[in-house]
Amino acid sequence: MADYYEILGVSKDATKDEIKSAFRKMARKLHPDVNKAPDAEEKFKELGKAYETLMDDNKRSTYDRFGEEGLNQAGFSSQGPFADGFGDLNDIFESFFGGFGFGGGRRVDPNAPQRGENLRLDVQVEFEEAVFGVEKEIKIEHLETCSSCNGTGAKPGTEPTTCPTCGGRGQVQQTQRTILGSISQIVTCPKCHGKGKIISEPCPDCRGEGRKSVDKTLTVKIPQGVDNGSKMRLSHEGDAGINGGPAGDLYIVIHVKPSQYYHREDMTIYTECVITPSQAALGDVITIKTLDGDREITIPQGLQSGDKIKIKGAGVPSIANPSMRGEHIVIVSVRTPTHLSNEEKALYEKLYEVQMGKKKEKKSVKDKIKGAFK
Repeated sequence: MADYYEILGVSKDATKDEIKSAFRKMARKLHPDVNKAPDAEEKFKELGKAYETLMDDNKRSTYDRFGEEGLNQAGFSSQGPFADGFGDLNDIFESFFGGFGFGGGRRVDPNAPQRGENLRLDVQVEFEEAVFGVEKEIKIEHLETCSSCNGTGAKPGTEPTTCPTCGGRGQVQQTQRTILGSISQIVTCPKCHGKGKIISEPCPDCRGEGRKSVDKTLTVKIPQGVDNGSKMRLSHEGDAGINGGPAGDLYIVIHVKPSQYYHREDMTIYTECVITPSQAALGDVITIKTLDGDREITIPQGLQSGDKIKIKGAGVPSIANPSMRGEHIVIVSVRTPTHLSNEEKALYEKLYEVQMGKKKEKKSVKDKIKGAFK
């Protein structure tokens, strides 16, 4: 049987504050996003069960007397808060310590203002748009406060009333008789379903929800220098809050369409340039395409295939400092011709004679056939 005190690393007379502190510490250590051990997820679920039990006075009392088996017999759930999965640590800590605690933690007033949900939108941009920035019109669907009822959910001219069953708390205490005696539990109010208020005449526009789905068009200025996966936050463009709470935020995730010509690494741009052996040997001035348009670059004499030519200040602008730009690096490839004109062939034969100190041996078609069958 699991020892919940041992799992949390606290003594049996630990206070709730000590249990909370221990849970925070162990959660950071055992959360599967951080701990890659194969049993991390199972240990994290056990940690949640231990915390939920020891933070609830009734559960803790039953556990201290009868152990985990006693909890099951008393009708308490043994699944724990993470039986159906869990989010990241920030979500967990906000849920546990920000007002929606499990097992005896403080519960937020259901009628208090609550922040709306954040939303995400994926936006695709062209390669050059990501480099130099662009304005995009985007369409989103989010929840806005109902203008007919001003978010109350009640039909105009009427108002919600405090739930008589729970007194506006959204929870009621429920007592259950078991073989171990009477066990009290705090459960969601069945009358108002946790809202704390009753709406006798719902608003026809939002059907009593206080919010309704609305399509909205926004003009978004995407800054220069964004990369694939970059994120932008538009404050208060997420779902509207509840009970007058602030709206959530809209997060835009940028997806950059690959370029057929450029390759990008951070602020550096790479392109390939193909030249002839004569250009590589003698040097040349050629025109290449850059982000700022066509530009002449110098090919130095004796350049080798794979050598790089750097153009400073022709790369991607920095998001933090747009006046600062990366480099454009040209990777040069020397390509050997496969088809020669008679004039080119004569010149290459002359070059061969100069470089090798002898003439290029010429084989007749008859000699080539003989060589093939040797």
